Amino acid sequence: MNTFDYDEAFSRNIGWVTATEQEKLRRSRVAIAGLGGVGGVHLLALARQGIGRFSIADFDVFELANFNRQIGATMESLKCSKAYVMARMLRGINPDVDLRILPGGVQADSLDRFLDGVDIYVDGLDFFAFNARRMTFAACERKGIPVVTAAPLGLGVAMLVFAPGGMPFEDYFGWDDVDELEMSIRFLVGLSPAMLQRGYIADATRVNLAERRGPSSVAACHLCAGVTCVEVMKVVLGRGNVRLAPWASQFDAYRMRFVRTWRPFGYRNPLQRLMIKLVKAQLRKMGHSIPVKEHIEP
Repeated sequence: MNTFDYDEAFSRNIGWVTATEQEKLRRSRVAIAGLGGVGGVHLLALARQGIGRFSIADFDVFELANFNRQIGATMESLKCSKAYVMARMLRGINPDVDLRILPGGVQADSLDRFLDGVDIYVDGLDFFAFNARRMTFAACERKGIPVVTAAPLGLGVAMLVFAPGGMPFEDYFGWDDVDELEMSIRFLVGLSPAMLQRGYIADATRVNLAERRGPSSVAACHLCAGVTCVEVMKVVLGRGNVRLAPWASQFDAYRMRFVRTWRPFGYRNPLQRLMIKLVKAQLRKMGHSIPVKEHIEP
């Protein structure tokens, strides 16, 4: 019978981290809500980084439509709980992991337990999970828990970090008193102010924010996990050089371009407001019904 030894299993990490830092990663707890396209690969990447404690949450089951990007989606896992499938895969990497599972997803009555003792929260929620995201980010802000959100946009990754000392989530995205379509547009532009993914989509009919629909790519999901893994390591180990919102970073593998942006005042920033207008204009050209009225107050 094979035996597990943490030190040997993650010994090849040493060099990029010290032995003392690896032990700190082992004692750290990462919370991940959403275990689909990005959340599942976040979990396994962080497990191989040597994180020893996790809180995970997802209410959904795997479907055939998940096969193109979700690491836990296989014929054997169809209709199975994402939370329990990913927990099994996680334990296959680290049988000694300290794991807290919320198979009902993040809910108001379980959020405190989900975030109890957490060192950092990694956002793996679906792009359109606005209520769950607002609730979780607000709880992290109250508790002083840093948040990393890395979104698979186009064939690349867009990343933001929210933490004490940076701009709050709500101030950056501006979701108060707007409808879901406006939320999705502000979220899209807030995640990727440079919008590097614009212009190379092969079939624009597959994009419909009002219907909560858009294409996805496994390449983008894996890029997200790599970036997130490094950023979590830097935050947990206090390595520094972590730029908080309103800084944002985007790497687009299709264009082979990296851009770092700074948007003080968040969604109210003149450049951000201009990009929001441009995205709306592009959506109208694609045939989507987008109100002409400007939501953002001066």
